[in-house]
Amino acid sequence: MKIVTSLSFQGQCREAFEFYAKVLGGQITAAYPFGEGPPDGPPMDPKYKDWLMHAWLDVGDQSIMGADMPPEFAPNIDKPKNGFDVTFHTDDPAEARRVFDALSEGGQIGMPFAATFWSPGYGSFTDKFGIPWMINTTSKQG
Repeated sequence: MKIVTSLSFQGQCREAFEFYAKVLGGQITAAYPFGEGPPDGPPMDPKYKDWLMHAWLDVGDQSIMGADMPPEFAPNIDKPKNGFDVTFHTDDPAEARRVFDALSEGGQIGMPFAATFWSPGYGSFTDKFGIPWMINTTSKQG
């Protein structure tokens, strides 16, 4: 069994997934634009033909799904994302710092990357695509 987070975008899904793949060393294994959907699917405004209806990114044995959501399907898509974070955990503080610095570039930092009482390195931010992240270094104690 696998639980996979699915992220919603407004036309930036491909760009975001290419960025995440580069930073995290992952591979995009699916990227299906609306324009290649079945002809008997729901009617779609032609301006969304290049938007992705489904994307899948594998990073090691973990995955993230994503899609571009036209406002007709997701009326609140333009609202800030809240109530969840994509989290990245590693036992290597230098790798955690690298991922934090790369993914947070152009975004909004919530908590700068630093040592905490639970971690040798932790930070949070909302990336340039509006997705909230937490980057955590797991301590030797677990």
